[in-house]
Amino acid sequence: MHYETKSIRMMIRKNFLIVFVNLLLCCAVAGAEEPAKSDLQQRAEAVNVKENIAQARSLYIRAFEDYAAKGQMQQAVECGTKGAALYYKENFYKEAFDLLRRIDASINNAPNADKSALQYYTTKERLQMYMKLRKVANAQEQLAIMDREAATTKDERVKDDLLYTKAIYYYTFGMNEKGNAVFGEMTSKLTASKAYDKVDDAYQTLITNGRRSGNSNMVAQAYSSYIAWKDSVSELKRADEVGALKQQIEAGEATIAERDSSLKSRAAVITGLGVLSAILAAALVLAILVLLRFIVLTRKQKRTIRLANENNALKAQFISNISAQLEPTLQKLNSNQPEVRALLDFSNHIQTLSQLERSADDAPQPEDTQIPLFCDEVAAAVKPQIKQGVHLKVDAPHMSAPLCRDYVRHILLHLLGNAADFTPEGGNITLEFKKRGPHKLQFLVSNTGSSIPEEKREDVFKPFLEIHDLTQGDGLGLPICRQMALRMNGDLNIDPQFTRGTRFVLDLQV
Repeated sequence: MHYETKSIRMMIRKNFLIVFVNLLLCCAVAGAEEPAKSDLQQRAEAVNVKENIAQARSLYIRAFEDYAAKGQMQQAVECGTKGAALYYKENFYKEAFDLLRRIDASINNAPNADKSALQYYTTKERLQMYMKLRKVANAQEQLAIMDREAATTKDERVKDDLLYTKAIYYYTFGMNEKGNAVFGEMTSKLTASKAYDKVDDAYQTLITNGRRSGNSNMVAQAYSSYIAWKDSVSELKRADEVGALKQQIEAGEATIAERDSSLKSRAAVITGLGVLSAILAAALVLAILVLLRFIVLTRKQKRTIRLANENNALKAQFISNISAQLEPTLQKLNSNQPEVRALLDFSNHIQTLSQLERSADDAPQPEDTQIPLFCDEVAAAVKPQIKQGVHLKVDAPHMSAPLCRDYVRHILLHLLGNAADFTPEGGNITLEFKKRGPHKLQFLVSNTGSSIPEEKREDVFKPFLEIHDLTQGDGLGLPICRQMALRMNGDLNIDPQFTRGTRFVLDLQV
């Protein structure tokens, strides 16, 4: 088992490196105007590398030589480094290093080229080979050269790419904290410059490539980071929109003030009936301006609310689609492993939460239910999870009530399952039903285990508030339960008056 776990970790690191390399190649040319490609380069890109890697490599090398002869060094370096990559893909390291030396020689002979930027990319290719060979000292030496080249060039894309490359280096050699710090520096830099689309593309590329490579652990980590970043950026965007609205309001108020001042100055020279006419005109103009301003602001607010609702719906659909696409790949993995099982549960929770958000306006239909029988069925379903020595009690009066059975069963099973996990031997778990009024029902689930601190009682109902170890739970169970309660025109809370453990109260309106 230890050997199998170690092999899985090695596979995850390898896939993580491959995804980052692909991401770097995309970001290295992002934002630049793409020049026309030669026939040789187009033919090389059209070759299926898996079927004929030698032909693709040969065409890329010929394209490099053709571009270099014409003095088009940026395209030459791009094709040459791809050819070198296809060499060491088959472990032809000597040929790859020889080709990179030829590329460096062509760069040095080019009269009008940004040599630092171009040699940065050839050095980067050497770094990737040394990382593949696990030669730490050689890789560190290449990284130092890349630092010098990036400091010399004026190409900001190179400096941004250096952050990605450092992240690859740190992740490859197990320095995960440094890798996370560098990746965070990159996203912070792009976010500060309001390049939200670039950060979004980087995360989505990372998630997509991780899914294609079957790296479920990376997908989960990247997806959690992406959701957290998305929420923070949403707040920044809303702040920008509010700032823009405030500027417009201030400009409108300044215009009104100027016009009002002009009207007052004119009114000073008018006597008699003219004074009265000016005052009436000023009042009318002011009223029209206020009304128009109110109409414009109302329309903008309605549009902002509509766009926010549409964005929430699209976000929920996007999250659900990602989870649905991940599931077939996850099903192929060994579900006996805790990490895989946890990620499958996380995927199911994501789909459930997204479905609830998308269908917030469709209320479930209640059915007449015998309360004692329903409570006994729920209690029987959770009994296998209860520790030996823990007593489960059901207190339900003999009556019937309209319930949305699927939602109520899901909520009670989750609450009782949590109680089973946190109630020590010799403790008690209680499921109660109470009718609080003609149209108000209550289910209460209490246990004598440790209580939830008061400052965290509301946070447990918020999804994605923290990054969890998925094997210890994803933190989405209670948020899903509250969403279901709200869909039933009810609510789910923690009873603050209960001091002998924890009690959850499910309120329902019928």
